[in-house]
Amino acid sequence: MTTQAVSVGSASGPIAGEDPTIIYPSSDGIPMAESDTQRRPLMDTAAALSLHFSRRSDVYVSADILIYYEMNNPRRCVAPDVLVAFEVPDHPRDSYFVWREGKAPDFVLEIASTSTQARDATAKREIYAGMGVKEYWRYDPTGRYLRPPLLGEALNSQGEYARIDLTGTDNAPQGYSIALGLDICVRNDELRLYDPMGQAWLPTLLESDAARRAAEARADDAALAQQAAESRAAELEKLLREHGINPPDTIERG
Repeated sequence: MTTQAVSVGSASGPIAGEDPTIIYPSSDGIPMAESDTQRRPLMDTAAALSLHFSRRSDVYVSADILIYYEMNNPRRCVAPDVLVAFEVPDHPRDSYFVWREGKAPDFVLEIASTSTQARDATAKREIYAGMGVKEYWRYDPTGRYLRPPLLGEALNSQGEYARIDLTGTDNAPQGYSIALGLDICVRNDELRLYDPMGQAWLPTLLESDAARRAAEARADDAALAQQAAESRAAELEKLLREHGINPPDTIERG
C-alpha cells in the first residue's frame, strides 16, 4: 500500500475546531495482509457485506482503511481489517474521521496474523471500545491464536467489551451479530456470513463471480434462442409467400 498525504476535508469535510494545517495520511504504510490466509477472508467478508448492504445508501462498508478518532491528532488512528458503519453516507473515503461522521463504526473485524494478533487482543481492543465500536470480532484462520478460532464481543453499558455467546463446535463456531443482523460462522475452515432472515449464505468473491458468469451465460443462451426463433419465423414467412399464401400480420417469433 502506498502512503499518501491527504489534507482535512477528504471525507465529509472539516468541522469547527479542526486545525486546517494538519495532514492526515491515508495509509500507515503497512501491507493490507501478510498472506493469502489473512487476505482471502478479509476480501471475501468485505465483498459479501458490501453486496449485502448495497441497496442501502446509509451503510458504509470498507476494509483496511484508517480510522482517525481524535480531532487534530493524526497519531490517533487505527486500521481495522473490515468495518461497517450504519447511518452514515455510503461514498468513497480516503480515511474515516469519527468526529466528522458523528460516530464510530458499528462493527469491526480483525483477522489474526503472526504480527497482528497480539495487538488485536490488546491495544486495538481498547481503542475500539474507547471510540464506541459496538461489536468487535476476531477470526483466526490458522487456529494458532484463538480457540475456537472465532471471538465476538459487544460493548456493554459500562463501555467495556463482553463476549458474545457462540454455538457450534470448537472447529465450527458461530455467533449472531446484532449489529449486522447476520450469523458469523466458521464453516469448512472458512469465515462465512449467513442471513437468518433470507435463509441464505452470503456469497464469497468466487461464488459471486460464478453467479455472474452463469447469469451472463443464461442471457447469451436466451439471446441466441430468440435469434433462432426469429430466423425460423422469417423462413416460414418466406415459404408461405412462395406458395402464394399471405402470412398473418404476426408470426410467433419466440
